[in-house]
Amino acid sequence: MPLLLLQHGGLTSLSGKTGLALLRHRRGPIAAVIDPDHAQGSLAEITGIDRSVPIVRDLAAAMTHRPAVAVVGLAPSGGVLPDPLRRDALAALQAGLHLASGLHTQLGEDPEFKAACHAGQWIWDLRREPPTVQVGQARAAALSCKRVLAVGTDMAVGKMSACLALQAAAERHKLVCRFVGTGQAGILISGRGVPLDAVRVDYAAGAVEVAVLKAGTGLSEQDLLVVEGQGSLCHPGSSATLPLMRGSQPTALLMVHRAGQSTIGRLPQIPLPPLKECISLCESLAAIARPRGAGPPPKVQALALNTGELSAEEAQRSIRSCEDALGLPCDDPIRNQADGLLKVFLNR
Repeated sequence: MPLLLLQHGGLTSLSGKTGLALLRHRRGPIAAVIDPDHAQGSLAEITGIDRSVPIVRDLAAAMTHRPAVAVVGLAPSGGVLPDPLRRDALAALQAGLHLASGLHTQLGEDPEFKAACHAGQWIWDLRREPPTVQVGQARAAALSCKRVLAVGTDMAVGKMSACLALQAAAERHKLVCRFVGTGQAGILISGRGVPLDAVRVDYAAGAVEVAVLKAGTGLSEQDLLVVEGQGSLCHPGSSATLPLMRGSQPTALLMVHRAGQSTIGRLPQIPLPPLKECISLCESLAAIARPRGAGPPPKVQALALNTGELSAEEAQRSIRSCEDALGLPCDDPIRNQADGLLKVFLNR
């Protein structure tokens, strides 16, 4: 279905990361983007994303591009829709479009949105706890496939993008690779997964486990399953890494880091430990809570380096420096594609 991204002011803001991720990674059609701040501008020039999608001022202009589903592309603080976006979301429903949202606020329970949604239309509030949840039991360790979990030094460093780049590289080489989304953008892009931050903490590992078991069904020893990482062990507000490790029972880890970053992005008073220490910590935690016979404990086998803020020459220097310092394969899977990283995880 052709999407309409409600991106009001989010094309150049971290709050718009959901919509930006869809623009970068969604393979299906995106009919238009609503962002009054950048109407009639070039998406490539504004965002660096090489995709031809018109940017329009309002819903009336967007409807000429014949979208079918309006998607909330922002992740505003507190999950409350800004008034201009709320108006366009309501107008989209009134115009007959479906609506998808990854906000903590449940739009389908809002009286105004309910009234605007008629027979045959739907509102998908994807950030909901699964209807049945259970405590994790490490059952994913029994899967035959290789399982790669992305772990990061901070939030919003590119864990999802690195996983999707690995999947794209596998498909270019005609290899089987499935992706498990664990956040709103990953689920919107892939159509499946578990909204980890909507699950009660006691059941978080179990919810990941169920999603990984479902995605891994039928995969062989040669096949790959990549699990989107969330949060970071280094961040004082994040609790996502442990349930991801427990639920996915990874066979390998992919460390993701932004080049040159030395503190938590939004908490500059909190320093990041050296990369070697981050790697050692993740490996130590991933080595426990595993069943007997589960195979060797997972290791960080490569570093995905986000060099988006560097020039091409600076990026290559940073990649080489990390490789030398860590003794691990390193690359930027978005700038350089992920074919080299893929070979590492396939042991080729």
